[in-house]
Amino acid sequence: MSSRNRLPLSSARAAFVTALAVVRLAAPLRAQGSDAYEQEPIRYSQSVPHDAVARLEERLAAGALRLGDDEGDERDVLRALLAALAVPIESQLLVFAKTSLQRDRISPATPRALYFSDDVYVGWVPGGLVEVASIDAQLGPIFYRFDPRAAAGPDPATDSAPAPRFVRDRSCLSCHGGQFVRDVPGLFARSVHVAPDGEPLFRFGSVLVDESTPFEKRFGGWYVTGTHGRALHRGNVFTSDVDGRPQQDLAAGANLVDLADRFPAADYLAPGSDLVAHLVLLHQLSVHDALTRAAFQCRRMLHYQHGVQRDLKEPVTAEPTWESVVAVFERSAQEVTDALLSRDAAPLPEGGVTGDPAFQRAYAATAQRSPAGDSLRDLDLATRLYRNRLSPLIATDSFAALPAPLLQRIWARLAAALRPGTNDPRYAYLGEEERARIVAILRATRRDLPEGWLAEG
Repeated sequence: MSSRNRLPLSSARAAFVTALAVVRLAAPLRAQGSDAYEQEPIRYSQSVPHDAVARLEERLAAGALRLGDDEGDERDVLRALLAALAVPIESQLLVFAKTSLQRDRISPATPRALYFSDDVYVGWVPGGLVEVASIDAQLGPIFYRFDPRAAAGPDPATDSAPAPRFVRDRSCLSCHGGQFVRDVPGLFARSVHVAPDGEPLFRFGSVLVDESTPFEKRFGGWYVTGTHGRALHRGNVFTSDVDGRPQQDLAAGANLVDLADRFPAADYLAPGSDLVAHLVLLHQLSVHDALTRAAFQCRRMLHYQHGVQRDLKEPVTAEPTWESVVAVFERSAQEVTDALLSRDAAPLPEGGVTGDPAFQRAYAATAQRSPAGDSLRDLDLATRLYRNRLSPLIATDSFAALPAPLLQRIWARLAAALRPGTNDPRYAYLGEEERARIVAILRATRRDLPEGWLAEG
């Protein structure tokens, strides 16, 4: 029964319900901040993850898989790890700003490499640790560290030596669980001013970057390979302090396709830091964080509602019924739908962009297609990132595991945005042909579409 259909409460009962609400919400409000997700019902750090790394660890512990041998080096281990996690080498990105756990190893001559798939992000610096953020359907990103040198040695299936271990690294939450990601465990990228030694110059500010960030403000502290016409960005260059003001030669970092003079590329698995991979990464960060935030907020509000219902000896309902709970579900559904449909994406530079075809082939390799051959992984690159602007991440476990009442609301909003002849001004940028392609892709590739989805009316 919805809240608007309830009989009016008596003044006394209304006061009692209000008091219960205050008590029920007091603990989460006190915990609001970087540790709110450590409370019920999330219990982030205490919960056992079931992500790709947890599954890989089971195989390693059982001796069913090895990531190295006596003859291999850390690059071999990294290559084997990426293969085991189905992360393409072609996704390599390189950051030279000293802004992560291994800042002492990072420099313009020894950048940190990042590789990614739809649900796994792997970072590595030569001579250092491997860092992994793996997306768990219930918990969002789980952060691990792994020493690749521990992978070479005795076979764990036959010897007493311990199997390689991925250590869950809660220290990452000091950045990836606080204000940068609006108080949920999340992923983010920054564009920073960087001195020639790789030291970030935070006195000149920094930008939290997602797909809404204007192109000219992106990539500070990152290497970028690819062409983008006359547009400039902040990648590939350093910042000088001139009388207390930042000075950069952005033109010197534009349209680079070769980084051979910047660092020893042979030390890495791929030669570049692909511009198109950068764009895909920023889209994914936007969507992953929207999914995690919506899931956590809605689960917490349902938990709150259930507590009040038990206190009032009312039936515990799976549907949100209290007005405050319904409001959170509605707002969360809107935010997720906007992210999935790239509503706030900044335009590409005039004339479009180009990147390494190797990444584009690897990215398209897992595409699911409609009978017409269209996929959500099809790239445009002339005017926008995707040809069909519904995120490929709609096919991930993170989306499927959202609370059912939230999923229902998201699918309803998607139907309103994609229905033929729609006049929804919020998504007016989606043309009729593009909407038709997206609908055809969904109908051909999804078995979980709600019954009657996209019906007229």
